[in-house]
Amino acid sequence: MAYIASDSRYQATLFPATVEEYVSTDAPVRIIDAFVDSLDFVALGFERARSANTGRPGYDPRDLLKLYVYGYLNEVRSSRRLERECHRNLEVLWLMRRLAPDHKTIADFRRDNGLAIVGACRAFVLFCRDQGLFSARLIAIDGSKFRAAASTLRIMDRKRIIAEAEQLDAQAAKYLADLDNADLGEPGDEGNATMKALAELEKRRAELGRMHAHLEQDGRNLVVDGEPDARPMGFGRGGKPPSYNVQTAVDADTGFIIHHVVTDEVNDQRMLYPVAKATRDLLECSELMVIADTGYSSGNDAAACEADGIIACVPVRPVFNGRGDGTLYERTEFLYDAEKDQYICPIGRPLARKGGISRNSYNYKSRDCSGCDLKSRCTQSEVRWVTRHKHEDALERMRSRIEADPTLMRQRRCSVEHPFGTIKRMMGGRFLTRGIRGTQAEMALSVLAYNMIRGMSLRMSTG
Repeated sequence: MAYIASDSRYQATLFPATVEEYVSTDAPVRIIDAFVDSLDFVALGFERARSANTGRPGYDPRDLLKLYVYGYLNEVRSSRRLERECHRNLEVLWLMRRLAPDHKTIADFRRDNGLAIVGACRAFVLFCRDQGLFSARLIAIDGSKFRAAASTLRIMDRKRIIAEAEQLDAQAAKYLADLDNADLGEPGDEGNATMKALAELEKRRAELGRMHAHLEQDGRNLVVDGEPDARPMGFGRGGKPPSYNVQTAVDADTGFIIHHVVTDEVNDQRMLYPVAKATRDLLECSELMVIADTGYSSGNDAAACEADGIIACVPVRPVFNGRGDGTLYERTEFLYDAEKDQYICPIGRPLARKGGISRNSYNYKSRDCSGCDLKSRCTQSEVRWVTRHKHEDALERMRSRIEADPTLMRQRRCSVEHPFGTIKRMMGGRFLTRGIRGTQAEMALSVLAYNMIRGMSLRMSTG
């Protein structure tokens, strides 16, 4: 049986008369075009949002933003690959109206307009809210580690920085000695080469000094050479790669990403209130209900959320007895008497507060544990100590909300983890740009692309 016959490459055909006819009326690229054209580029702060009266004409930032959104929507993030798409992709030819900027122009746009790109991502969120695509009845917050552009081999500690600095100093001393010897002999080109090498050593030596100062200033043990904003993060055994902690606030009903931020926090413990407040401010609502996992358990954030009208639902991290074989009484076995500000042990003896606050907690100590039949099950010290967070009441209220509705954690898991998986697949698991400013712009483009896909799916499902 014969194969399906193809047309000859030399057969004359009648192609559509205009580029407009190459793109179907329901193609996603048309949504990109319409959305970007609706933005106020001057208010968002894009560079060259208004064309100059003098000088060489430049590319319209609207065209470059359209190109980037299309690229991230179709998993084409590299500026060089986007440049190639401008010459061979029919949808890009339509979107760009046959404009073909070079890769440097494309890359410079993303680098110079990071904050404006973040603003465009937020504008799409507000547009979808106004269209009724999500209600923000319940917000799920979560964080995930994204690999930085820097290699694991670029991680430096104090010992490594000092060792390299000493090596550079020794090499610089040798170059200076060579220059002194050259002055005694006949002049030649060796001196110029030595001066250039010495200048490179001084440049590297200054960079090592900045990295060491960065460690001292932030109280860190490690710094990433070439990308100090990144930090070694992750879980499991072995070395941790340079990464960023990306926080998202997702509508639990639709999976729509309402707010996101790129941080250098190695964990989520201090991120509950900042992310929740930023989400509430973006939506301009008086109250907000948020859910998160145990990694966000923080008494300070729980109290800050309550004071700001944010209802937080987070499982509280249990406090275990740090000594013994695991059979000693935990703090939950002790009852707190708020009126007298003291704890009552299992046999009814009081534990009074001792001293002031330490590490956001108060310490309570029993007066006398002698003669207690349960002492061997309570403590290995002379008396028993119990700690209480200064915002323990807020933690208890946060815990009670989770216990009252066990389905909340299932809603969190089903809504907030899927967007991370999709975005990591679209991004190949890591950033292309360096530094907080660059990664913020890149993540905003990724979130905007994801939200467009999600918005189109929601619109189709609702008819």
